[in-house]
Amino acid sequence: MAIIVDKNTKVLVQGITGREGSFHTKLMLEYGTKILAGVTPGKGGNEVHGVPVYDSVSEALMKHPDINASIVFVPARFAADAVYEAIDNGIKVLVVITEGIPLWDELKMIDYARRHGVVVIGPNTPGIIVPGETKIGIMPGHVFTKGEIGIVSRSGTLTYEIARELNKHGLGQSTVLGLGGDPITGLNFIDVYKMFLEDNETKAVVIVGEIGGDAEERLADYIKKHGLEKPVVAYIAGKTAPPGKRMGHAGAIISMGMGTWDSKKQALEDAGVPVADKPSDIPVLLKKLLEK
Repeated sequence: MAIIVDKNTKVLVQGITGREGSFHTKLMLEYGTKILAGVTPGKGGNEVHGVPVYDSVSEALMKHPDINASIVFVPARFAADAVYEAIDNGIKVLVVITEGIPLWDELKMIDYARRHGVVVIGPNTPGIIVPGETKIGIMPGHVFTKGEIGIVSRSGTLTYEIARELNKHGLGQSTVLGLGGDPITGLNFIDVYKMFLEDNETKAVVIVGEIGGDAEERLADYIKKHGLEKPVVAYIAGKTAPPGKRMGHAGAIISMGMGTWDSKKQALEDAGVPVADKPSDIPVLLKKLLEK
């Protein structure tokens, strides 16, 4: 069992003929992801790595009605329209890799998706991977191994490093999901934590947060109110970030003293979630919790 996607998920690639879309389509196919079709307006009739290309989502779905997820590589100024097109054609899972989408466009498209019951992973996300089953994203597949630890993260690169640390201690992963680095994302920590609670294959959860925003504090409040049903370990990036320094993620903005590393660590620890000082501490903390 996995969350959101699995080996049976049938995938559409929007923006498949672009450099990033084509490159990662090849890697996803090599990983075993079931990609049935791609879309690029004006490029219908072509193939990319053996995947047929159509001019629109509706044309792709007419030929491949089993498609139930889409990954979006469309450039930022057109990405929202690509998301609307997928939603309006009934696709219920969208992985939006594109970064740099204007904030107002993100707000509108995420609201539209929620009102239509569509799960959006991202924008500005490395995607989602169920090790050994499917990869709908740009993460390096060889880093992850099948196991019982769920990871939900704000940072792509840190996710890969933490998965590698878990592997060293024999802790594989059930599902790994990147929320995205923008202020507006389709899912938050609470959404994914609740999904992991319902997943029998996931025995513990790793939360990879970062300074800025209040997503980690909101998760801590949720756990305080509802209890800690599965072991959780957190890591917060940005402990040593210099004040006033612009960081890589648009969501990593500290405003009026809120969203600091100290405030997030305190909130999570008050909820009973240990916070690792460095990625290599995570498997040690996890093993202690799992042995209880």
